[in-house]
Amino acid sequence: MTRRVPSPDSAPHHGGRRRFGAIAGGLLLATGLLVTVFGIAARPSGATTADGAPVTTISMSAATAYTPHASSGGTDDYHCTLVNPHVTKNSFIVSSQFSPGTSAVAHEVHHEITFLVPPSVVPQVRTLDNLGKGWTCFGESPLPTTSLASLTATPWLSAWAPGHGEDVLPATTGTPLPAGSLVIMQVHYNLLIGDKPVKVGLKLHTVPASTHLRPLSLTPYPAPINMPCPTAEAANLTAHPLCSRSASLNYLSQRFGVGAVVFQNALEFLCGENITTPPEGDSVTCTQRIREPGYIVRTTAHMHLLGRSMTMVIDPGTPQAKTILDVPNYDFNYQRSYDLSKWVKVQRGDTVQFTCTYDPTLAQELPALRKAPAHFVTWGDGSSDEMCLGLIQTVPLDPHTTVDWSAIGAHHSHGGPGGSGSTSTGTAQATPTTSA
Repeated sequence: MTRRVPSPDSAPHHGGRRRFGAIAGGLLLATGLLVTVFGIAARPSGATTADGAPVTTISMSAATAYTPHASSGGTDDYHCTLVNPHVTKNSFIVSSQFSPGTSAVAHEVHHEITFLVPPSVVPQVRTLDNLGKGWTCFGESPLPTTSLASLTATPWLSAWAPGHGEDVLPATTGTPLPAGSLVIMQVHYNLLIGDKPVKVGLKLHTVPASTHLRPLSLTPYPAPINMPCPTAEAANLTAHPLCSRSASLNYLSQRFGVGAVVFQNALEFLCGENITTPPEGDSVTCTQRIREPGYIVRTTAHMHLLGRSMTMVIDPGTPQAKTILDVPNYDFNYQRSYDLSKWVKVQRGDTVQFTCTYDPTLAQELPALRKAPAHFVTWGDGSSDEMCLGLIQTVPLDPHTTVDWSAIGAHHSHGGPGGSGSTSTGTAQATPTTSA
């Protein structure tokens, strides 16, 4: 396959999206600049880039199956698996495919996030790996800390949720993968569904760093949720004590640690809400400053099982307002990324407003959620909690920007012993193959 590279300042149409085969399925939901495109791409057999560079397929899997378990009265498990792609040269990822295990157990996986472990962070992460068995890693970072630095030390490479399929990046873009890096698969298991052993895997399709691609970065924009129980349950705290917001936050802390409540409070502050008496309801709207200037090329919506719709608007309330995401009928089991038909330029000082709506009555309609106690719903790691998370992927404003490979993750200060670069006993292995 030969990839066409448009002029750097052009806005690629969805038809130019990289495909290693025919699109298996598609849906177009357009509002202005927004085009929804999805599909399962075929494996890149004999694929090459526009300049003839080969596409390398790196296959990785956990060393053994993992049996999810929960403690402290919870029904969720977050487990991190460290894998080694054995990347000896700087590369760009052009697509990825997470495997949630066999069909018999795949439904236990709520979502997965693939994190980059830059060479500068490898020594610290190796100390967590427990001889290849991985570690528990609730929260927004795979590292056991709530510091802001930890959130940028291990950048997101990709994310998977039910229905997502292969993650094929927009044409002319690639996610940097520095030589000597490792990869973390952070997997959320929903024990309300099952607790059988699951062996997860990951494939990365890469091209050499010399390929003319614009480096893609992913920035998450989260918002707090404060959703009361349905009226009948909220009126009877004796029967449903967790319908009290304070009691529910204590329950959140019990399941995931005090850091979960700290994060909810931080989101309230970030969105300009009162931490102790935030607005409550079945929807949330938050406006934040753009943290990564560039051209927006892709967006993604993520909520949990009560989610119904989500929108994202750049510079709302101004003549320059642009809708970059509009998901009117959100379905947790059918999540997709959305490529923009025309890239949207954003700079520091611009804002993004996102709105999520929910249906709390689903908590008693969905079989899995009926197993969980009725509770006031906030942001949380559990499948019975909720999220309002918009993902924005951008490329630099300058089409000739090059990657400073050594700077990726290097700003973070790390502890732990020096790493040798060898694979720890039992650590999952990668099998690279090259499509010539």
